[in-house]
Parts: sequence; structure tokens; C-alpha cells
Amino acid sequence: MKNNLIQYERCATIEKIQKILGGKWKIEILYYLSLRTWRFGELQRQIGDITQSTLTKQLRELETDGFVSRYIYQEIPPKVEYSLTDLGKSFVPILQQMKQWGKENLPHDDNK
Repeated sequence: MKNNLIQYERCATIEKIQKILGGKWKIEILYYLSLRTWRFGELQRQIGDITQSTLTKQLRELETDGFVSRYIYQEIPPKVEYSLTDLGKSFVPILQQMKQWGKENLPHDDNK
């Protein structure tokens, strides 16, 4: 019996995107940063269920990947703000399309 499965070459671009955005909270973090600049505590409260260490880790990874910038104000107590870089801003239309697709294709929960 002949196997009719076609083998497709792996897509390096999709693999890279998956690696960058693969964290549980990264898309949500990018969404909120697309709305405005946030201080760490504000962003953590906005997301809700994320721990401080997870938010720190995912923000650092997004910063390393060039999507997020961190600005540290030289004052006491220290103040840090996070915003999207130009690369991160270029991803906003994709976030908007994802949101629209979800509204059109996913069950709606009126409690959220």
C-alpha cells in the first residue's frame, strides 16, 4: 500500500515567529502595549493572572526580540515604562486582525 502523504518543507519564518510569540502571555502583552505605554505594575494588574516573574521574563524576551522597549527614569523610587518599538508597532495590524477573527469565529462569553 502506497503512502499518499506529501512531505512539506518546514517554514523557518513560521518557526521563528512561533519562538518569539510562543509564551503564554506574549500576545496579550503586545495587545495591551499596542494601546499605550504601561508601567510594570499597571500592566500586571491589567492582565490579572500573570505572576511578576512571568511578566518580567516575557517582557525581557520581547525586548530581546526587538518588540518592546523599556525606559528607566532616573528617579527614586525607580520608574520603568514599557512600550512597543517600531518592530512591535508593525505587528499591531496582525493583532487587530487576530482580534477581529476571534470576534467573528470564536464563541462569545458575555461575562468577559
